[in-house]
Amino acid sequence: MTAAATGRPHAPGSGRGRLRMAPVLMYHSISPSGVADPHRIRVHPDRLDRHLRLLRRLGLRGVPLAELVRATDRGEAAGLVGLTFDDGYTDFLEHAVPVLDRHGMAGTVYVVAGRLAGQNEWDEGPRLDLMDADAVRAVAAAGHEVGSHTLHHVHLRGATPAVLAEEIQGSRRVLEEVLQAEVPGFAYPWGEFDAAAADAVRAAGYDHACVTGDYLPGDRFTIPRFYVAPGDGAARLLAKLTRHSWRMRGVPDAGGAG
Repeated sequence: MTAAATGRPHAPGSGRGRLRMAPVLMYHSISPSGVADPHRIRVHPDRLDRHLRLLRRLGLRGVPLAELVRATDRGEAAGLVGLTFDDGYTDFLEHAVPVLDRHGMAGTVYVVAGRLAGQNEWDEGPRLDLMDADAVRAVAAAGHEVGSHTLHHVHLRGATPAVLAEEIQGSRRVLEEVLQAEVPGFAYPWGEFDAAAADAVRAAGYDHACVTGDYLPGDRFTIPRFYVAPGDGAARLLAKLTRHSWRMRGVPDAGGAG
């Protein structure tokens, strides 16, 4: 599925009810590098391979978040898991795509639109390379979704209306110009949001947005994800999947909801 096939965004003001979502995994860098990883964002490709093997054994298939949201709308999300990769590191094409292809799965890459061909300057280091415009187009051409992760990877909680508009609307404009296609999905940097940030994402015309770990409000613009750590083995990943299923108990199905 490419970004061109993501469907029409919902109108601003919709999507306020809590969703009963399938699990959504959050990765960052996928690389065999041995460079220091103080922020714990690097998962080895072999470990990603083991994670996807586990999903297959459980009868699950990893898909981009836009595909998962659409399937949830139709009441057809059983057997699906969302796969997301934050920041848009260059190693996604080299190391993640071959693993995903091997298992017949695809994911969403959330790109920091104002730092194309740059580095992760929002962290203290080490510095990691970010995809340029050609690489972003290659991600979409390979069958993965491209989503927005703001212009500069800034904190949105407590941000002014001007900053929210620049970072949220501006990043979507940049990516849609790069892809010449709609960009329906957004991820809040560091998973941080407040009501004003969620409202700004909705008003910017996105179809959905995801956070990190939070389960409330858990609506279309605050979809929960769980962080996958570098050392997470099969048992830890299975525990996270089980915990998610437990947390979703009692939430009504969203089939047919808008």
